[in-house]
Amino acid sequence: MTATLSTSETAATRTEPQSDPRPGPRPDPRPDLDSTGLPERLGYRIKRRLLGAPLVSANLHEEKLSKKAALGVLSSDCISSSAYGTEEMLLVLLGAFGLSGFHILMPLTAVVLVVLLLMTLSYREVVMVYTKAGGSYVVARENFGPKVAQIASVALLIDYIVTVAVQAAAGTAAITSLVPALNGETTSLAITVGVILLLAFGNLRGIREAGKAFAAPTYLFIGMAGLVVVVGIVREIFGDLPKFATDTHGMMPIVDSHNSIISGAAIFVLLRAFANGGSSLTGLEAISNGVSAFKKPEGVNARRTLSIMSLLLGSLVLGISYLAFETHATPYETGSPTVISQVARAAFGGSLIGHVGFIAVQITTALILFTGANTPFTGFPFLANFIAEDSFLPRQLTRRGHRLAFSNGIIVLTVASLALLVGVGANVNRLVPFYAIGVFTGFTMAGLGMAKYHRTHREENWRVKFAINLSGGVVSAFVVLIFAVVKFTEGAWLVVILFPLMWVVLMRLNRRYRREARALQLVTAAAAANRTTQSAHYARHTVLVMVDRLDLAVMRGLRYAGSLRPTDVRAVHLSVDEQVSTQLQTEWLELGIQVPLQVIECSDRRLVRGTVELAYRSVVDDRAEVTVLLPRRTFRRLSQRLLHDRTADRIAEAVGRLPHVAATIVPFDTTLDARTELRLETEQQRAELYGEPAIESGLQMRGVCVPRPDGTTAIADASVRDKVTVQGRIKMVQLGTSAGKTLEAQLFDESGGMRLLFLGRTQIPGIVPGQLLRATGRVGEFNGHLGLANPRYELVSDAAVGPQHGGKPTKSVAATVAG
Repeated sequence: MTATLSTSETAATRTEPQSDPRPGPRPDPRPDLDSTGLPERLGYRIKRRLLGAPLVSANLHEEKLSKKAALGVLSSDCISSSAYGTEEMLLVLLGAFGLSGFHILMPLTAVVLVVLLLMTLSYREVVMVYTKAGGSYVVARENFGPKVAQIASVALLIDYIVTVAVQAAAGTAAITSLVPALNGETTSLAITVGVILLLAFGNLRGIREAGKAFAAPTYLFIGMAGLVVVVGIVREIFGDLPKFATDTHGMMPIVDSHNSIISGAAIFVLLRAFANGGSSLTGLEAISNGVSAFKKPEGVNARRTLSIMSLLLGSLVLGISYLAFETHATPYETGSPTVISQVARAAFGGSLIGHVGFIAVQITTALILFTGANTPFTGFPFLANFIAEDSFLPRQLTRRGHRLAFSNGIIVLTVASLALLVGVGANVNRLVPFYAIGVFTGFTMAGLGMAKYHRTHREENWRVKFAINLSGGVVSAFVVLIFAVVKFTEGAWLVVILFPLMWVVLMRLNRRYRREARALQLVTAAAAANRTTQSAHYARHTVLVMVDRLDLAVMRGLRYAGSLRPTDVRAVHLSVDEQVSTQLQTEWLELGIQVPLQVIECSDRRLVRGTVELAYRSVVDDRAEVTVLLPRRTFRRLSQRLLHDRTADRIAEAVGRLPHVAATIVPFDTTLDARTELRLETEQQRAELYGEPAIESGLQMRGVCVPRPDGTTAIADASVRDKVTVQGRIKMVQLGTSAGKTLEAQLFDESGGMRLLFLGRTQIPGIVPGQLLRATGRVGEFNGHLGLANPRYELVSDAAVGPQHGGKPTKSVAATVAG
């Protein structure tokens, strides 16, 4: 049996390895990255400093939101739209109907609230049926198929991008309303861009930390805006609420076109105003898109949060519209001061307390608008992950990053929203035309998809649910049509063009992924058929080590070639310079290298072509599987990389296309400092002479096998023939080992690791990488490693993680036959 690695490091201050007084196998060292002592990349060190320590996948269950946190994080976009929805309607009404626009405002607000009620009832069904992230996209995919679902995906992706820009720009307007000196186009754009970058940074740190930071502003705004409405209504009842003059310098001109309310021009204006007011409903879908971010039960918690959010939104929109009607709060041409700031000033008055209240309203308005821009940073990555899993977006969007967030999705959203802001400017009125088409297209797909779901499944009260969702889908489709027509010349034309283009792009990406999958399936099937008729590979194995000059990279490649135990190993030099070739042969002989060196003429200097021909001839002449090893020097600095070409990559790509040929690049790090190189070389020499581990820093002597207070034993203290109970996390599971039909799991605690062998089994529920487990059995030896054969075991709950040993056992899950 072979010797194994010794126990893991325990303290950074220990540097000298200590021998184990007892013979036999040792526990496996913990697979910690830092235990090697190798330097980390500069980029990773910067990322760790900015974002904090990486979270392991086992912490994913902790990154969930309670109803209280979810209301603060996911509803900030929706509730904050009450800060500008009324103003957007007045911008259209006052420019066409004059002062009569204030009287039309309230009926139009009522229409918007009816649509809000209908959409809320519709989405209450969505979150109960589809409890994973994706919202209207998942609804459309499950009921209409993946191709139709991409209409919803395009709508939601555009909506999220525009939401970030609109909310951040509106938040900047709230700041400039409080501090007029900042009311400049360049200054506003700079503030908005800075806020978006800060939001991206917060979300890259992880959803829980973002939730803690972004939930408070939502509740503060609800409190202050609610106070404005209550105080304003009370003052109006007592006849003490002031009215603003409508001819103040900087206000938008109030013009009465003298159109009959039932004329075609007036109806068109009303539709434009309604379309602007529809921006108050943006963000309503955020909860359905992030249902999986809720704590269990996800559907029930999301439904309650959705209802509360809609009630708060409706109350604030109605209250702010009523006070704007009573005070004649008029929008300004520059967008600042905002209507809500004028309403707050009128409600609180000009006293010292009133001024403090006005400042508090503006600060909380800015905060919730900025945090409303945070909602897409939760929804967009989850949605992009779903679409990418369906092979309609690049697979990189499915990967969780350093802090368990979908980092690539966050970065894409940040770049796209910043590009929109730079192109259009930080002005809400110019951004709104890009807005509601995407929002209401998602509403349409969700409503119609749920209507089909109810009609197909016919559950209890399905007719009522069918009517609600069908009505919601039809009304939303009508709003989309209105918005596309009345806002076409104001910017909606770009969204109308982008929709089909993005849909075509998603279809082409999906076609490419399906072709790749089909090709892999055909190759796999052909290989399986080939195994039944003839040998799938040659018995011989030839390794060709490509050499351009003799250095440590080549020596490492030769050493690696020998570890492959091939039939034949040859070093090959393609000669393009006779003097260099002669010098290489001289150095080769002087060092006495045992591997033969072949020097092959390459007069046309086509190294890639020459290597391909060499590999092909080796397959044909030797009837062998061929591995081409390409030693490559790696460099950390860009200036160093620019001094060297990428010939190895081109050769690997070319020879990899040949049958029976594999290309392997053997990297050699040329950027290690002298101290690290000396330490690594010393440890490798010691390993070769004494059979000790190559990397061995800060090792702890194994002690006597003494159980801990909780009855478990440190793996580092276990030895052969001890009966122990160990507890740790499974790092690896292997199906089928050298022992035959066996399930092998590698279990690690804070001191080391051992193998768990379940003989005669290939799969056991719960025995998966990342699972905490407590196992009991007698320690044996397996291929030089400590191991327990057929141990009794208990799965351990991650929810009750202890400070030292990783958790408490759940109630008995399963017990194998005792070893």
